[in-house]
Amino acid sequence: MRYISTRGEAPALGFEDVLLTGLATDGGLYVPESLPHFSLEEIRSWRGLPYAELAYNVMYPFVEDAIPADDFRKMLDETYSVFTHQAVAPLVQLDTNEWVMELFRGPTLAFKDFALQLLGRLLDYVLEKRNQHVVIMGATSGDTGSAAIEGCRRCEHVDIFILHPHQRVSEVQRRQMTTVQGDNIHNIAVKGNFDDCQRMVKESFGNQSFLGGKTQLAAVNSINWARIMAQIVYYFQASLALGGPDRSMAFSVPTGNFGDIFAGYLAKKMGLPISQLVIATNRNDILHRFMSGNKYEQHQLEHTLSPSMDIMVSSNFERLLFDLHGRDGAAVKDLLERAAKGPVSIEDYRWKHARKLFDSDAVDDKTTCDTIREIYEQNEYMLDPHTAIGVRAARNCRRDSAVPMITLGTAHPAKFPDAISESGLSVKPQLPAHMADLFEREERYTVLDNNVSEVQGFIAKHWKNA
Repeated sequence: MRYISTRGEAPALGFEDVLLTGLATDGGLYVPESLPHFSLEEIRSWRGLPYAELAYNVMYPFVEDAIPADDFRKMLDETYSVFTHQAVAPLVQLDTNEWVMELFRGPTLAFKDFALQLLGRLLDYVLEKRNQHVVIMGATSGDTGSAAIEGCRRCEHVDIFILHPHQRVSEVQRRQMTTVQGDNIHNIAVKGNFDDCQRMVKESFGNQSFLGGKTQLAAVNSINWARIMAQIVYYFQASLALGGPDRSMAFSVPTGNFGDIFAGYLAKKMGLPISQLVIATNRNDILHRFMSGNKYEQHQLEHTLSPSMDIMVSSNFERLLFDLHGRDGAAVKDLLERAAKGPVSIEDYRWKHARKLFDSDAVDDKTTCDTIREIYEQNEYMLDPHTAIGVRAARNCRRDSAVPMITLGTAHPAKFPDAISESGLSVKPQLPAHMADLFEREERYTVLDNNVSEVQGFIAKHWKNA
């Protein structure tokens, strides 16, 4: 399998190079040249498989040119053995034909573990084979950072630098990153917002001269194709558990960077019957404004009770735009260059094509808290604020009550105690046993100005062989 850039000018690469490259040299994102497609009969035959075996069936076509089957199976077994539920991604019923899929049973209590536990193993495998060392540079709005550190901290061929917006992630999210000890782990708190952090990462990938030619950057953000690939699997898992592929499914996905919901779009293209995908956002609603009114326009980023979605520049949206424009890289490049200067729209027929599958909703903090309280009163089941936004958007946008609606439960409520408290619940979410002492652990991080040169200088000075 070969991978091509969404902007059409970078060379096609194999899986290993895409894994290590992250952003294409033309500034685009890598996508497969073609997708595997599974028949309903083949999907049906996967019912009852353990999660790791299902993951192998869904993902192996993407990596088979680079990794022998037995090695990949071993990686997947190791990846999902650290999750705290035997089902790995269990379903919880909220109401008639309405479900939450718990994607927070991994070591850092967020859906990012599904991809980043695997990404760490993939990196170790490829870098060991190549006898190569890389510097991971990533930006986080809260959950990617801790999942990336946990997934990569044992990698012998990696130094990892994670940028997070200073004082704009929850305390639990921050401590999950900053209390992991290791000479190869560096946390940087940037005096800005997530978009500032993400911009620095993209700028640094575009010009890596600050590393002096001694190493290269590798990506852990969802610009890395391996992240998207791993997230496709749980759409198949949910469908198979609820009668698929013999009935269609609908999914509501809390999303800021569009990666998690783009994985659902790919699952549909690969043959899984999905009738609706709901983009669930908070006040930072650029995706909702586009999907509901065909207007892509950046507003001022706002701080909310759902900080992992406090994102205005949704990187993975470019991958959908590439498909909507008939995989015309030049058209995508032109559109995004214009979008950087002001509001843009796409041709009406392209937008209407997207609307056949996608709906969207934006949920404010008050409604988020109301939803947390309402679901708890109905079911004694506690949602984190991001999942609450997903549930509310699902209920507001649902097209057909006969189709199972599955909200992706993206994080454990204990990561967001402030939102739970503001919802008026008297019960407090408890951290799992393996994190019970989180607030007693020593923190280590560096606060830097919102300046790319300062951040690059820090990385150049502190990576292992600098």
